[in-house]
Order: sequence, then C-alpha cells, then structure tokens
Amino acid sequence: MTSVSRPYRSGTLYVVAVPIGHPDDVTLRALRILGMVDLIASEDPKVTQQLLMHHGIQATVTSYGPRNLQEKAAVLLQRLQQGIDVALVSDCGSPLVADPGHFLVAAAHTHGIPVVPVPGPSAIIAALSAAGFSCDSFCFLGHLPSAPSRITPYLIDSLKREGPTVAFCTGTEVARILRTLGGISPRRSVAVAYDLTKPNEHIIRGTAFEVLERLGPTRRLDVTLVLAGKDGTELDAQGVRRAQSLSSRRIKTR
Repeated sequence: MTSVSRPYRSGTLYVVAVPIGHPDDVTLRALRILGMVDLIASEDPKVTQQLLMHHGIQATVTSYGPRNLQEKAAVLLQRLQQGIDVALVSDCGSPLVADPGHFLVAAAHTHGIPVVPVPGPSAIIAALSAAGFSCDSFCFLGHLPSAPSRITPYLIDSLKREGPTVAFCTGTEVARILRTLGGISPRRSVAVAYDLTKPNEHIIRGTAFEVLERLGPTRRLDVTLVLAGKDGTELDAQGVRRAQSLSSRRIKTR
C-alpha cells in the first residue's frame, strides 16, 4: 500500500490585541482565536491567564519576553513551522506597540508563515479620543526616556508639531515631565491618562501646571501623555533656553 504524502502546512501567527484595563474590552474574534490556537505566546503569562479565566478559556500559555527575545522567537518559529497555530499577546493592548514581539513577526514573514492581525484596544487611541485635541494626524513616541537631560529635547520637538503627540511614561516621571513642559510652554494644553478603562480611570486635561495640581498618586502606574499640537501658541523662548541650559549642565556632570 502506497502512502500518500500530506501537503505541508505551516501554522498561523495571530497578533492579538487584549484589554488595556477592563477585561471585557476584547473583541469576540480575539476570544475565539485565543480559544482556538494551540499556543499563546504572552509577554506576561500571569496577566494572560487572568484574562483567559475571566472569559472561561482554557489554553496553553508560554512566556515571550522581555528577555531572550531572539531565542524565544526561534523556538516559537520552529513550532509554527511544525504546523502549530500561535497567538501573540502583550500584557495589555496591542502587541509590538511599545512592546516586544517584532523578532517573531519578522521571522514569520521571512519564512512565509501567515501573520494575521486581530485588532482591538489601544491606550494610544483611547487617550487621544478622550483628550479632545484635533488629531487628523499624530505622533507616537513610545516610552519617554527616564533621564531628565533627554526628556527636554523630546518635549521641544513635540511642541513644534502640528498634530498631537502621544507618549508613555511611568508614574514616577510624569510630575517632572509636566514641570519641564510647563517651563517650556506654559499655555500648551496637555492630557494625562492613567488607569484607562478601569473603575478609577483618570483623564486630566489642562495646561501642564493645571494638570500637575490635579494629579493624584501615580507612583506605581503607567501613564499615557497627550500633548496638543500647535494652535498658534508660541513656545516660551526663555523657558526653552532655560530647559536646554539645564539639560546641558546635567549631561556634562554625568
């Protein structure tokens, strides 16, 4: 009896967006994919398991990131080549947006493995939609640098843009960023969002110093910062020179 060889079929890599806070902010398609795939590659398996339990989904979850990304990508690529379907998820929001994952997605493309996006929640879009700034176009900076000497040039460049700028920062850094921003451009509007989609959600809008006055405890939180685009308000030239001078002195003393 002659054996009939089965045609080769690789697995599919699904890039799945998950909630940024509220566990019900997830698409029906995402839930179906998470329950269907052979393996879920997660930035934070504990967080992913909590989401799966909330929706009654049983699945195999493995760690992906933040360390040894290339090695883990190689292992997952091998599984995909063996015909295993894999869902890539971050701890919250959309994978690859200020999150690890590009090694695996790029490798999948290189080896002809189908990559399927499953879109959903994004802290960037959520913050922009609630900030109330004109945003026909916008710029996303990712995570702002933690060094004060590096933040100032980022802010000065952002203040020159026509559209709004969105960036992530930690709760320990946001007060310093707002003070720096207020010194450079005291009249420019800004919105600070944290705990988005959670019961204690905060979205604070005003000038940098107004927001700073209303800012609650943020030390352990991740913050999304939205800076309004140019609206005819010029930068405070003296504030810019003062901020640049301060940055220069800090760089020299490091």
